[in-house]
Amino acid sequence: MRSASTSKTSVLGKGLAAELQFGGMLAASLRADFRFAPLNALFLIGVFVAGLVLHLSTYPFSTNAVLLFMGSALALAVILRVAQVWESVVILGAADCLAAYLHLRPNSDVLLGTIIVALVAAPSMQIAYQWERAVVLRFGKFRALRKPGIFVIVPVIDKVARFVDQRIRVTDFSAEMTLTSDTVPVNVDAIAFWMVWDAQKAVLEVEQYENAVILSAQTALRNAIGKNDLANLLSERDRLGHEIQKVLDERTNAWGITTQAVEIRDIIIPRDLEDAMSRQAQAERERQSRIILGTAETEIAEKFARASMHYQDNPVALHLRAMNMVYEGLRQKGSMIIVPSTAVETMGLGALGGLTAFGREAPSKNAGNETPEGSATENAG
Repeated sequence: MRSASTSKTSVLGKGLAAELQFGGMLAASLRADFRFAPLNALFLIGVFVAGLVLHLSTYPFSTNAVLLFMGSALALAVILRVAQVWESVVILGAADCLAAYLHLRPNSDVLLGTIIVALVAAPSMQIAYQWERAVVLRFGKFRALRKPGIFVIVPVIDKVARFVDQRIRVTDFSAEMTLTSDTVPVNVDAIAFWMVWDAQKAVLEVEQYENAVILSAQTALRNAIGKNDLANLLSERDRLGHEIQKVLDERTNAWGITTQAVEIRDIIIPRDLEDAMSRQAQAERERQSRIILGTAETEIAEKFARASMHYQDNPVALHLRAMNMVYEGLRQKGSMIIVPSTAVETMGLGALGGLTAFGREAPSKNAGNETPEGSATENAG
């Protein structure tokens, strides 16, 4: 008996492994028809547990039945989580019913009913999050646009074509090696803020609307770069982003998508051109500094010319001004100042300096000649 149950368990494990592999192939080749969330898996396992309790209350206890019930529940939950297509529900349900019938006949009616109820009811319960809208198709035609919360779809007949996220999205895009209007190659990185305001249009009228938005944004960015020169790109990023946003919004509005803003993140220019622009900016600053210095010299000369008109017929005022300048210079810089000879003659500083120097030297000479003259007088006396 143990060997028989062990062989049946190994066969069941191989069958479940084959089902998992088959479900993975379906998930890779087909688009999801519904969302199999943790709540769906919990509901499916709950149905199998209820069926197992009903089976054990109707028929004698069997380890094989317990393994089949719980193994089928876990395997189907995993496969439906991976595949999420109605084809997997039908094919795997039929395979599981066949395996249950072969292992539990003639006591397989409860397990068969449990499999059918679980596979029909579990995927039919769908949940849309607060920021989502679910586009439901029936026999390939648009059926309804479901709002957030729990909703029910008809098994096999209905299909959730897409859960559309209606939050604001941020998409980065770039234009590499694009020529400006003055034939300068640049690489521009930008980001776009956009959102889906009509999920029905976005899903039914555009295939992969995310890629459509990105490609449209890249095209609009390249066109904007080609219409502007490098100076405008570097100095007017906000205007360029507004132009791209306007063009992109006009194009995507028919798809139920609105573009709220486009921002230019970075503009990369060639290294050689960057060095040349740096040298040009440095030369421009040097030119401006020289212009400012020349303007200052001109203004100073004009001020001196106006001041000379006040001193032209007033020599006393000119004399006082010169004396004040000499005094300020001596007070701040020390006891030595160099002034033009004309200024010295005008202020009479030559005679004053000579008298001052003579006054300082005369006493010293008299002090030195006092003794000889006295001795000479005494000798003469």
